[in-house]
Amino acid sequence: MIDISGVWKIFGEKSQEALQAVQQDGLSKKEILEKYDCVVGVADASFSVKRGEIFCVMGLSGSGKSTLVRHINRLLTPTAGKVIVDGQDIMALNETELLQVRNRKIAMVFQDFGLMPHRSVRDNVAMPLEVRGLSQNERWTAAENALQMVELGAWGDKFAHELSGGMQQRVGLARAIAADADVLLMDEPFSALDPLIRRQLQDEFSKLAAVMNKTTVFITHDLDEAVRIGDRIAIMRDGIIVQVGTPEDIIMHPADKYVADFVAGISRINLIRAHSLLTPMEEFIAQGGVVPDDAMQMSEDATLKEMITVSVGLENPIIIKDASHVTLGVVTKNDLLNGVVTGTEA
Repeated sequence: MIDISGVWKIFGEKSQEALQAVQQDGLSKKEILEKYDCVVGVADASFSVKRGEIFCVMGLSGSGKSTLVRHINRLLTPTAGKVIVDGQDIMALNETELLQVRNRKIAMVFQDFGLMPHRSVRDNVAMPLEVRGLSQNERWTAAENALQMVELGAWGDKFAHELSGGMQQRVGLARAIAADADVLLMDEPFSALDPLIRRQLQDEFSKLAAVMNKTTVFITHDLDEAVRIGDRIAIMRDGIIVQVGTPEDIIMHPADKYVADFVAGISRINLIRAHSLLTPMEEFIAQGGVVPDDAMQMSEDATLKEMITVSVGLENPIIIKDASHVTLGVVTKNDLLNGVVTGTEA
């Protein structure tokens, strides 16, 4: 659905000179700033997002994640590179075509809610449809349906100042839902909220995403949030995408020390699955292992937590099978311990 290829964003009057220097001479971000008075926001970013996927881009403040996402709807124009959305080259669009794409294909949810204080909640949600020229009945019907989806059906006549922060963020999400865009861009939408409200909205968004099947690029600086809602995660540092993978991939196989340090504190118990810990059956038997006929059997997608729970009181290894019930291998208690302590393959 989204294909980002070789995107650079360098801020400054000499951005093209700086780009040439960094590509040809390998100048660092610091050297570019000193020599050209330019700031490298995004450096040679490439990734693809599947249709219906929740793709999280995460990193610390200043890593370039928010700069990167603003290229997808061309709020920022890249210094170099291509941005393709649903087969359309975003950089090739004229102003009229770009406005149409922003209004119909790509919706954005910001951290600061972006609600109009003089408009009711219903009118705020219906704004994208008003821009399209839909009648009041059509846009209010769509707005009411969207508000029901975010559990604010009774709040349509209220104004933003009458809502809590969590409720205002729900209104922002409802506005994106009412627009019925194919792509949702979410720039740290829950980061300003209290932890409990944030977790509730994360869970609600995950459920809504499964129902709506929207392609989502979700920006966050919170690894726990990325792990909770993301199908895949891209980790950024100093404008560079360091690693892309599923939460399990990144935790099990960090690309470098930076990523390893990033994921060191995350709980692995609900992320690591049997297929990452198992020992192939042939290897297990060759090592003298014995598997009785009545040994416990589990799916290759069973989580570490699920395997630990069923292994209590069992001495035998767990047999792991794929979706076709073909035996892939076994997981021993030692494998489970390795998963808990180190998160690495046995």
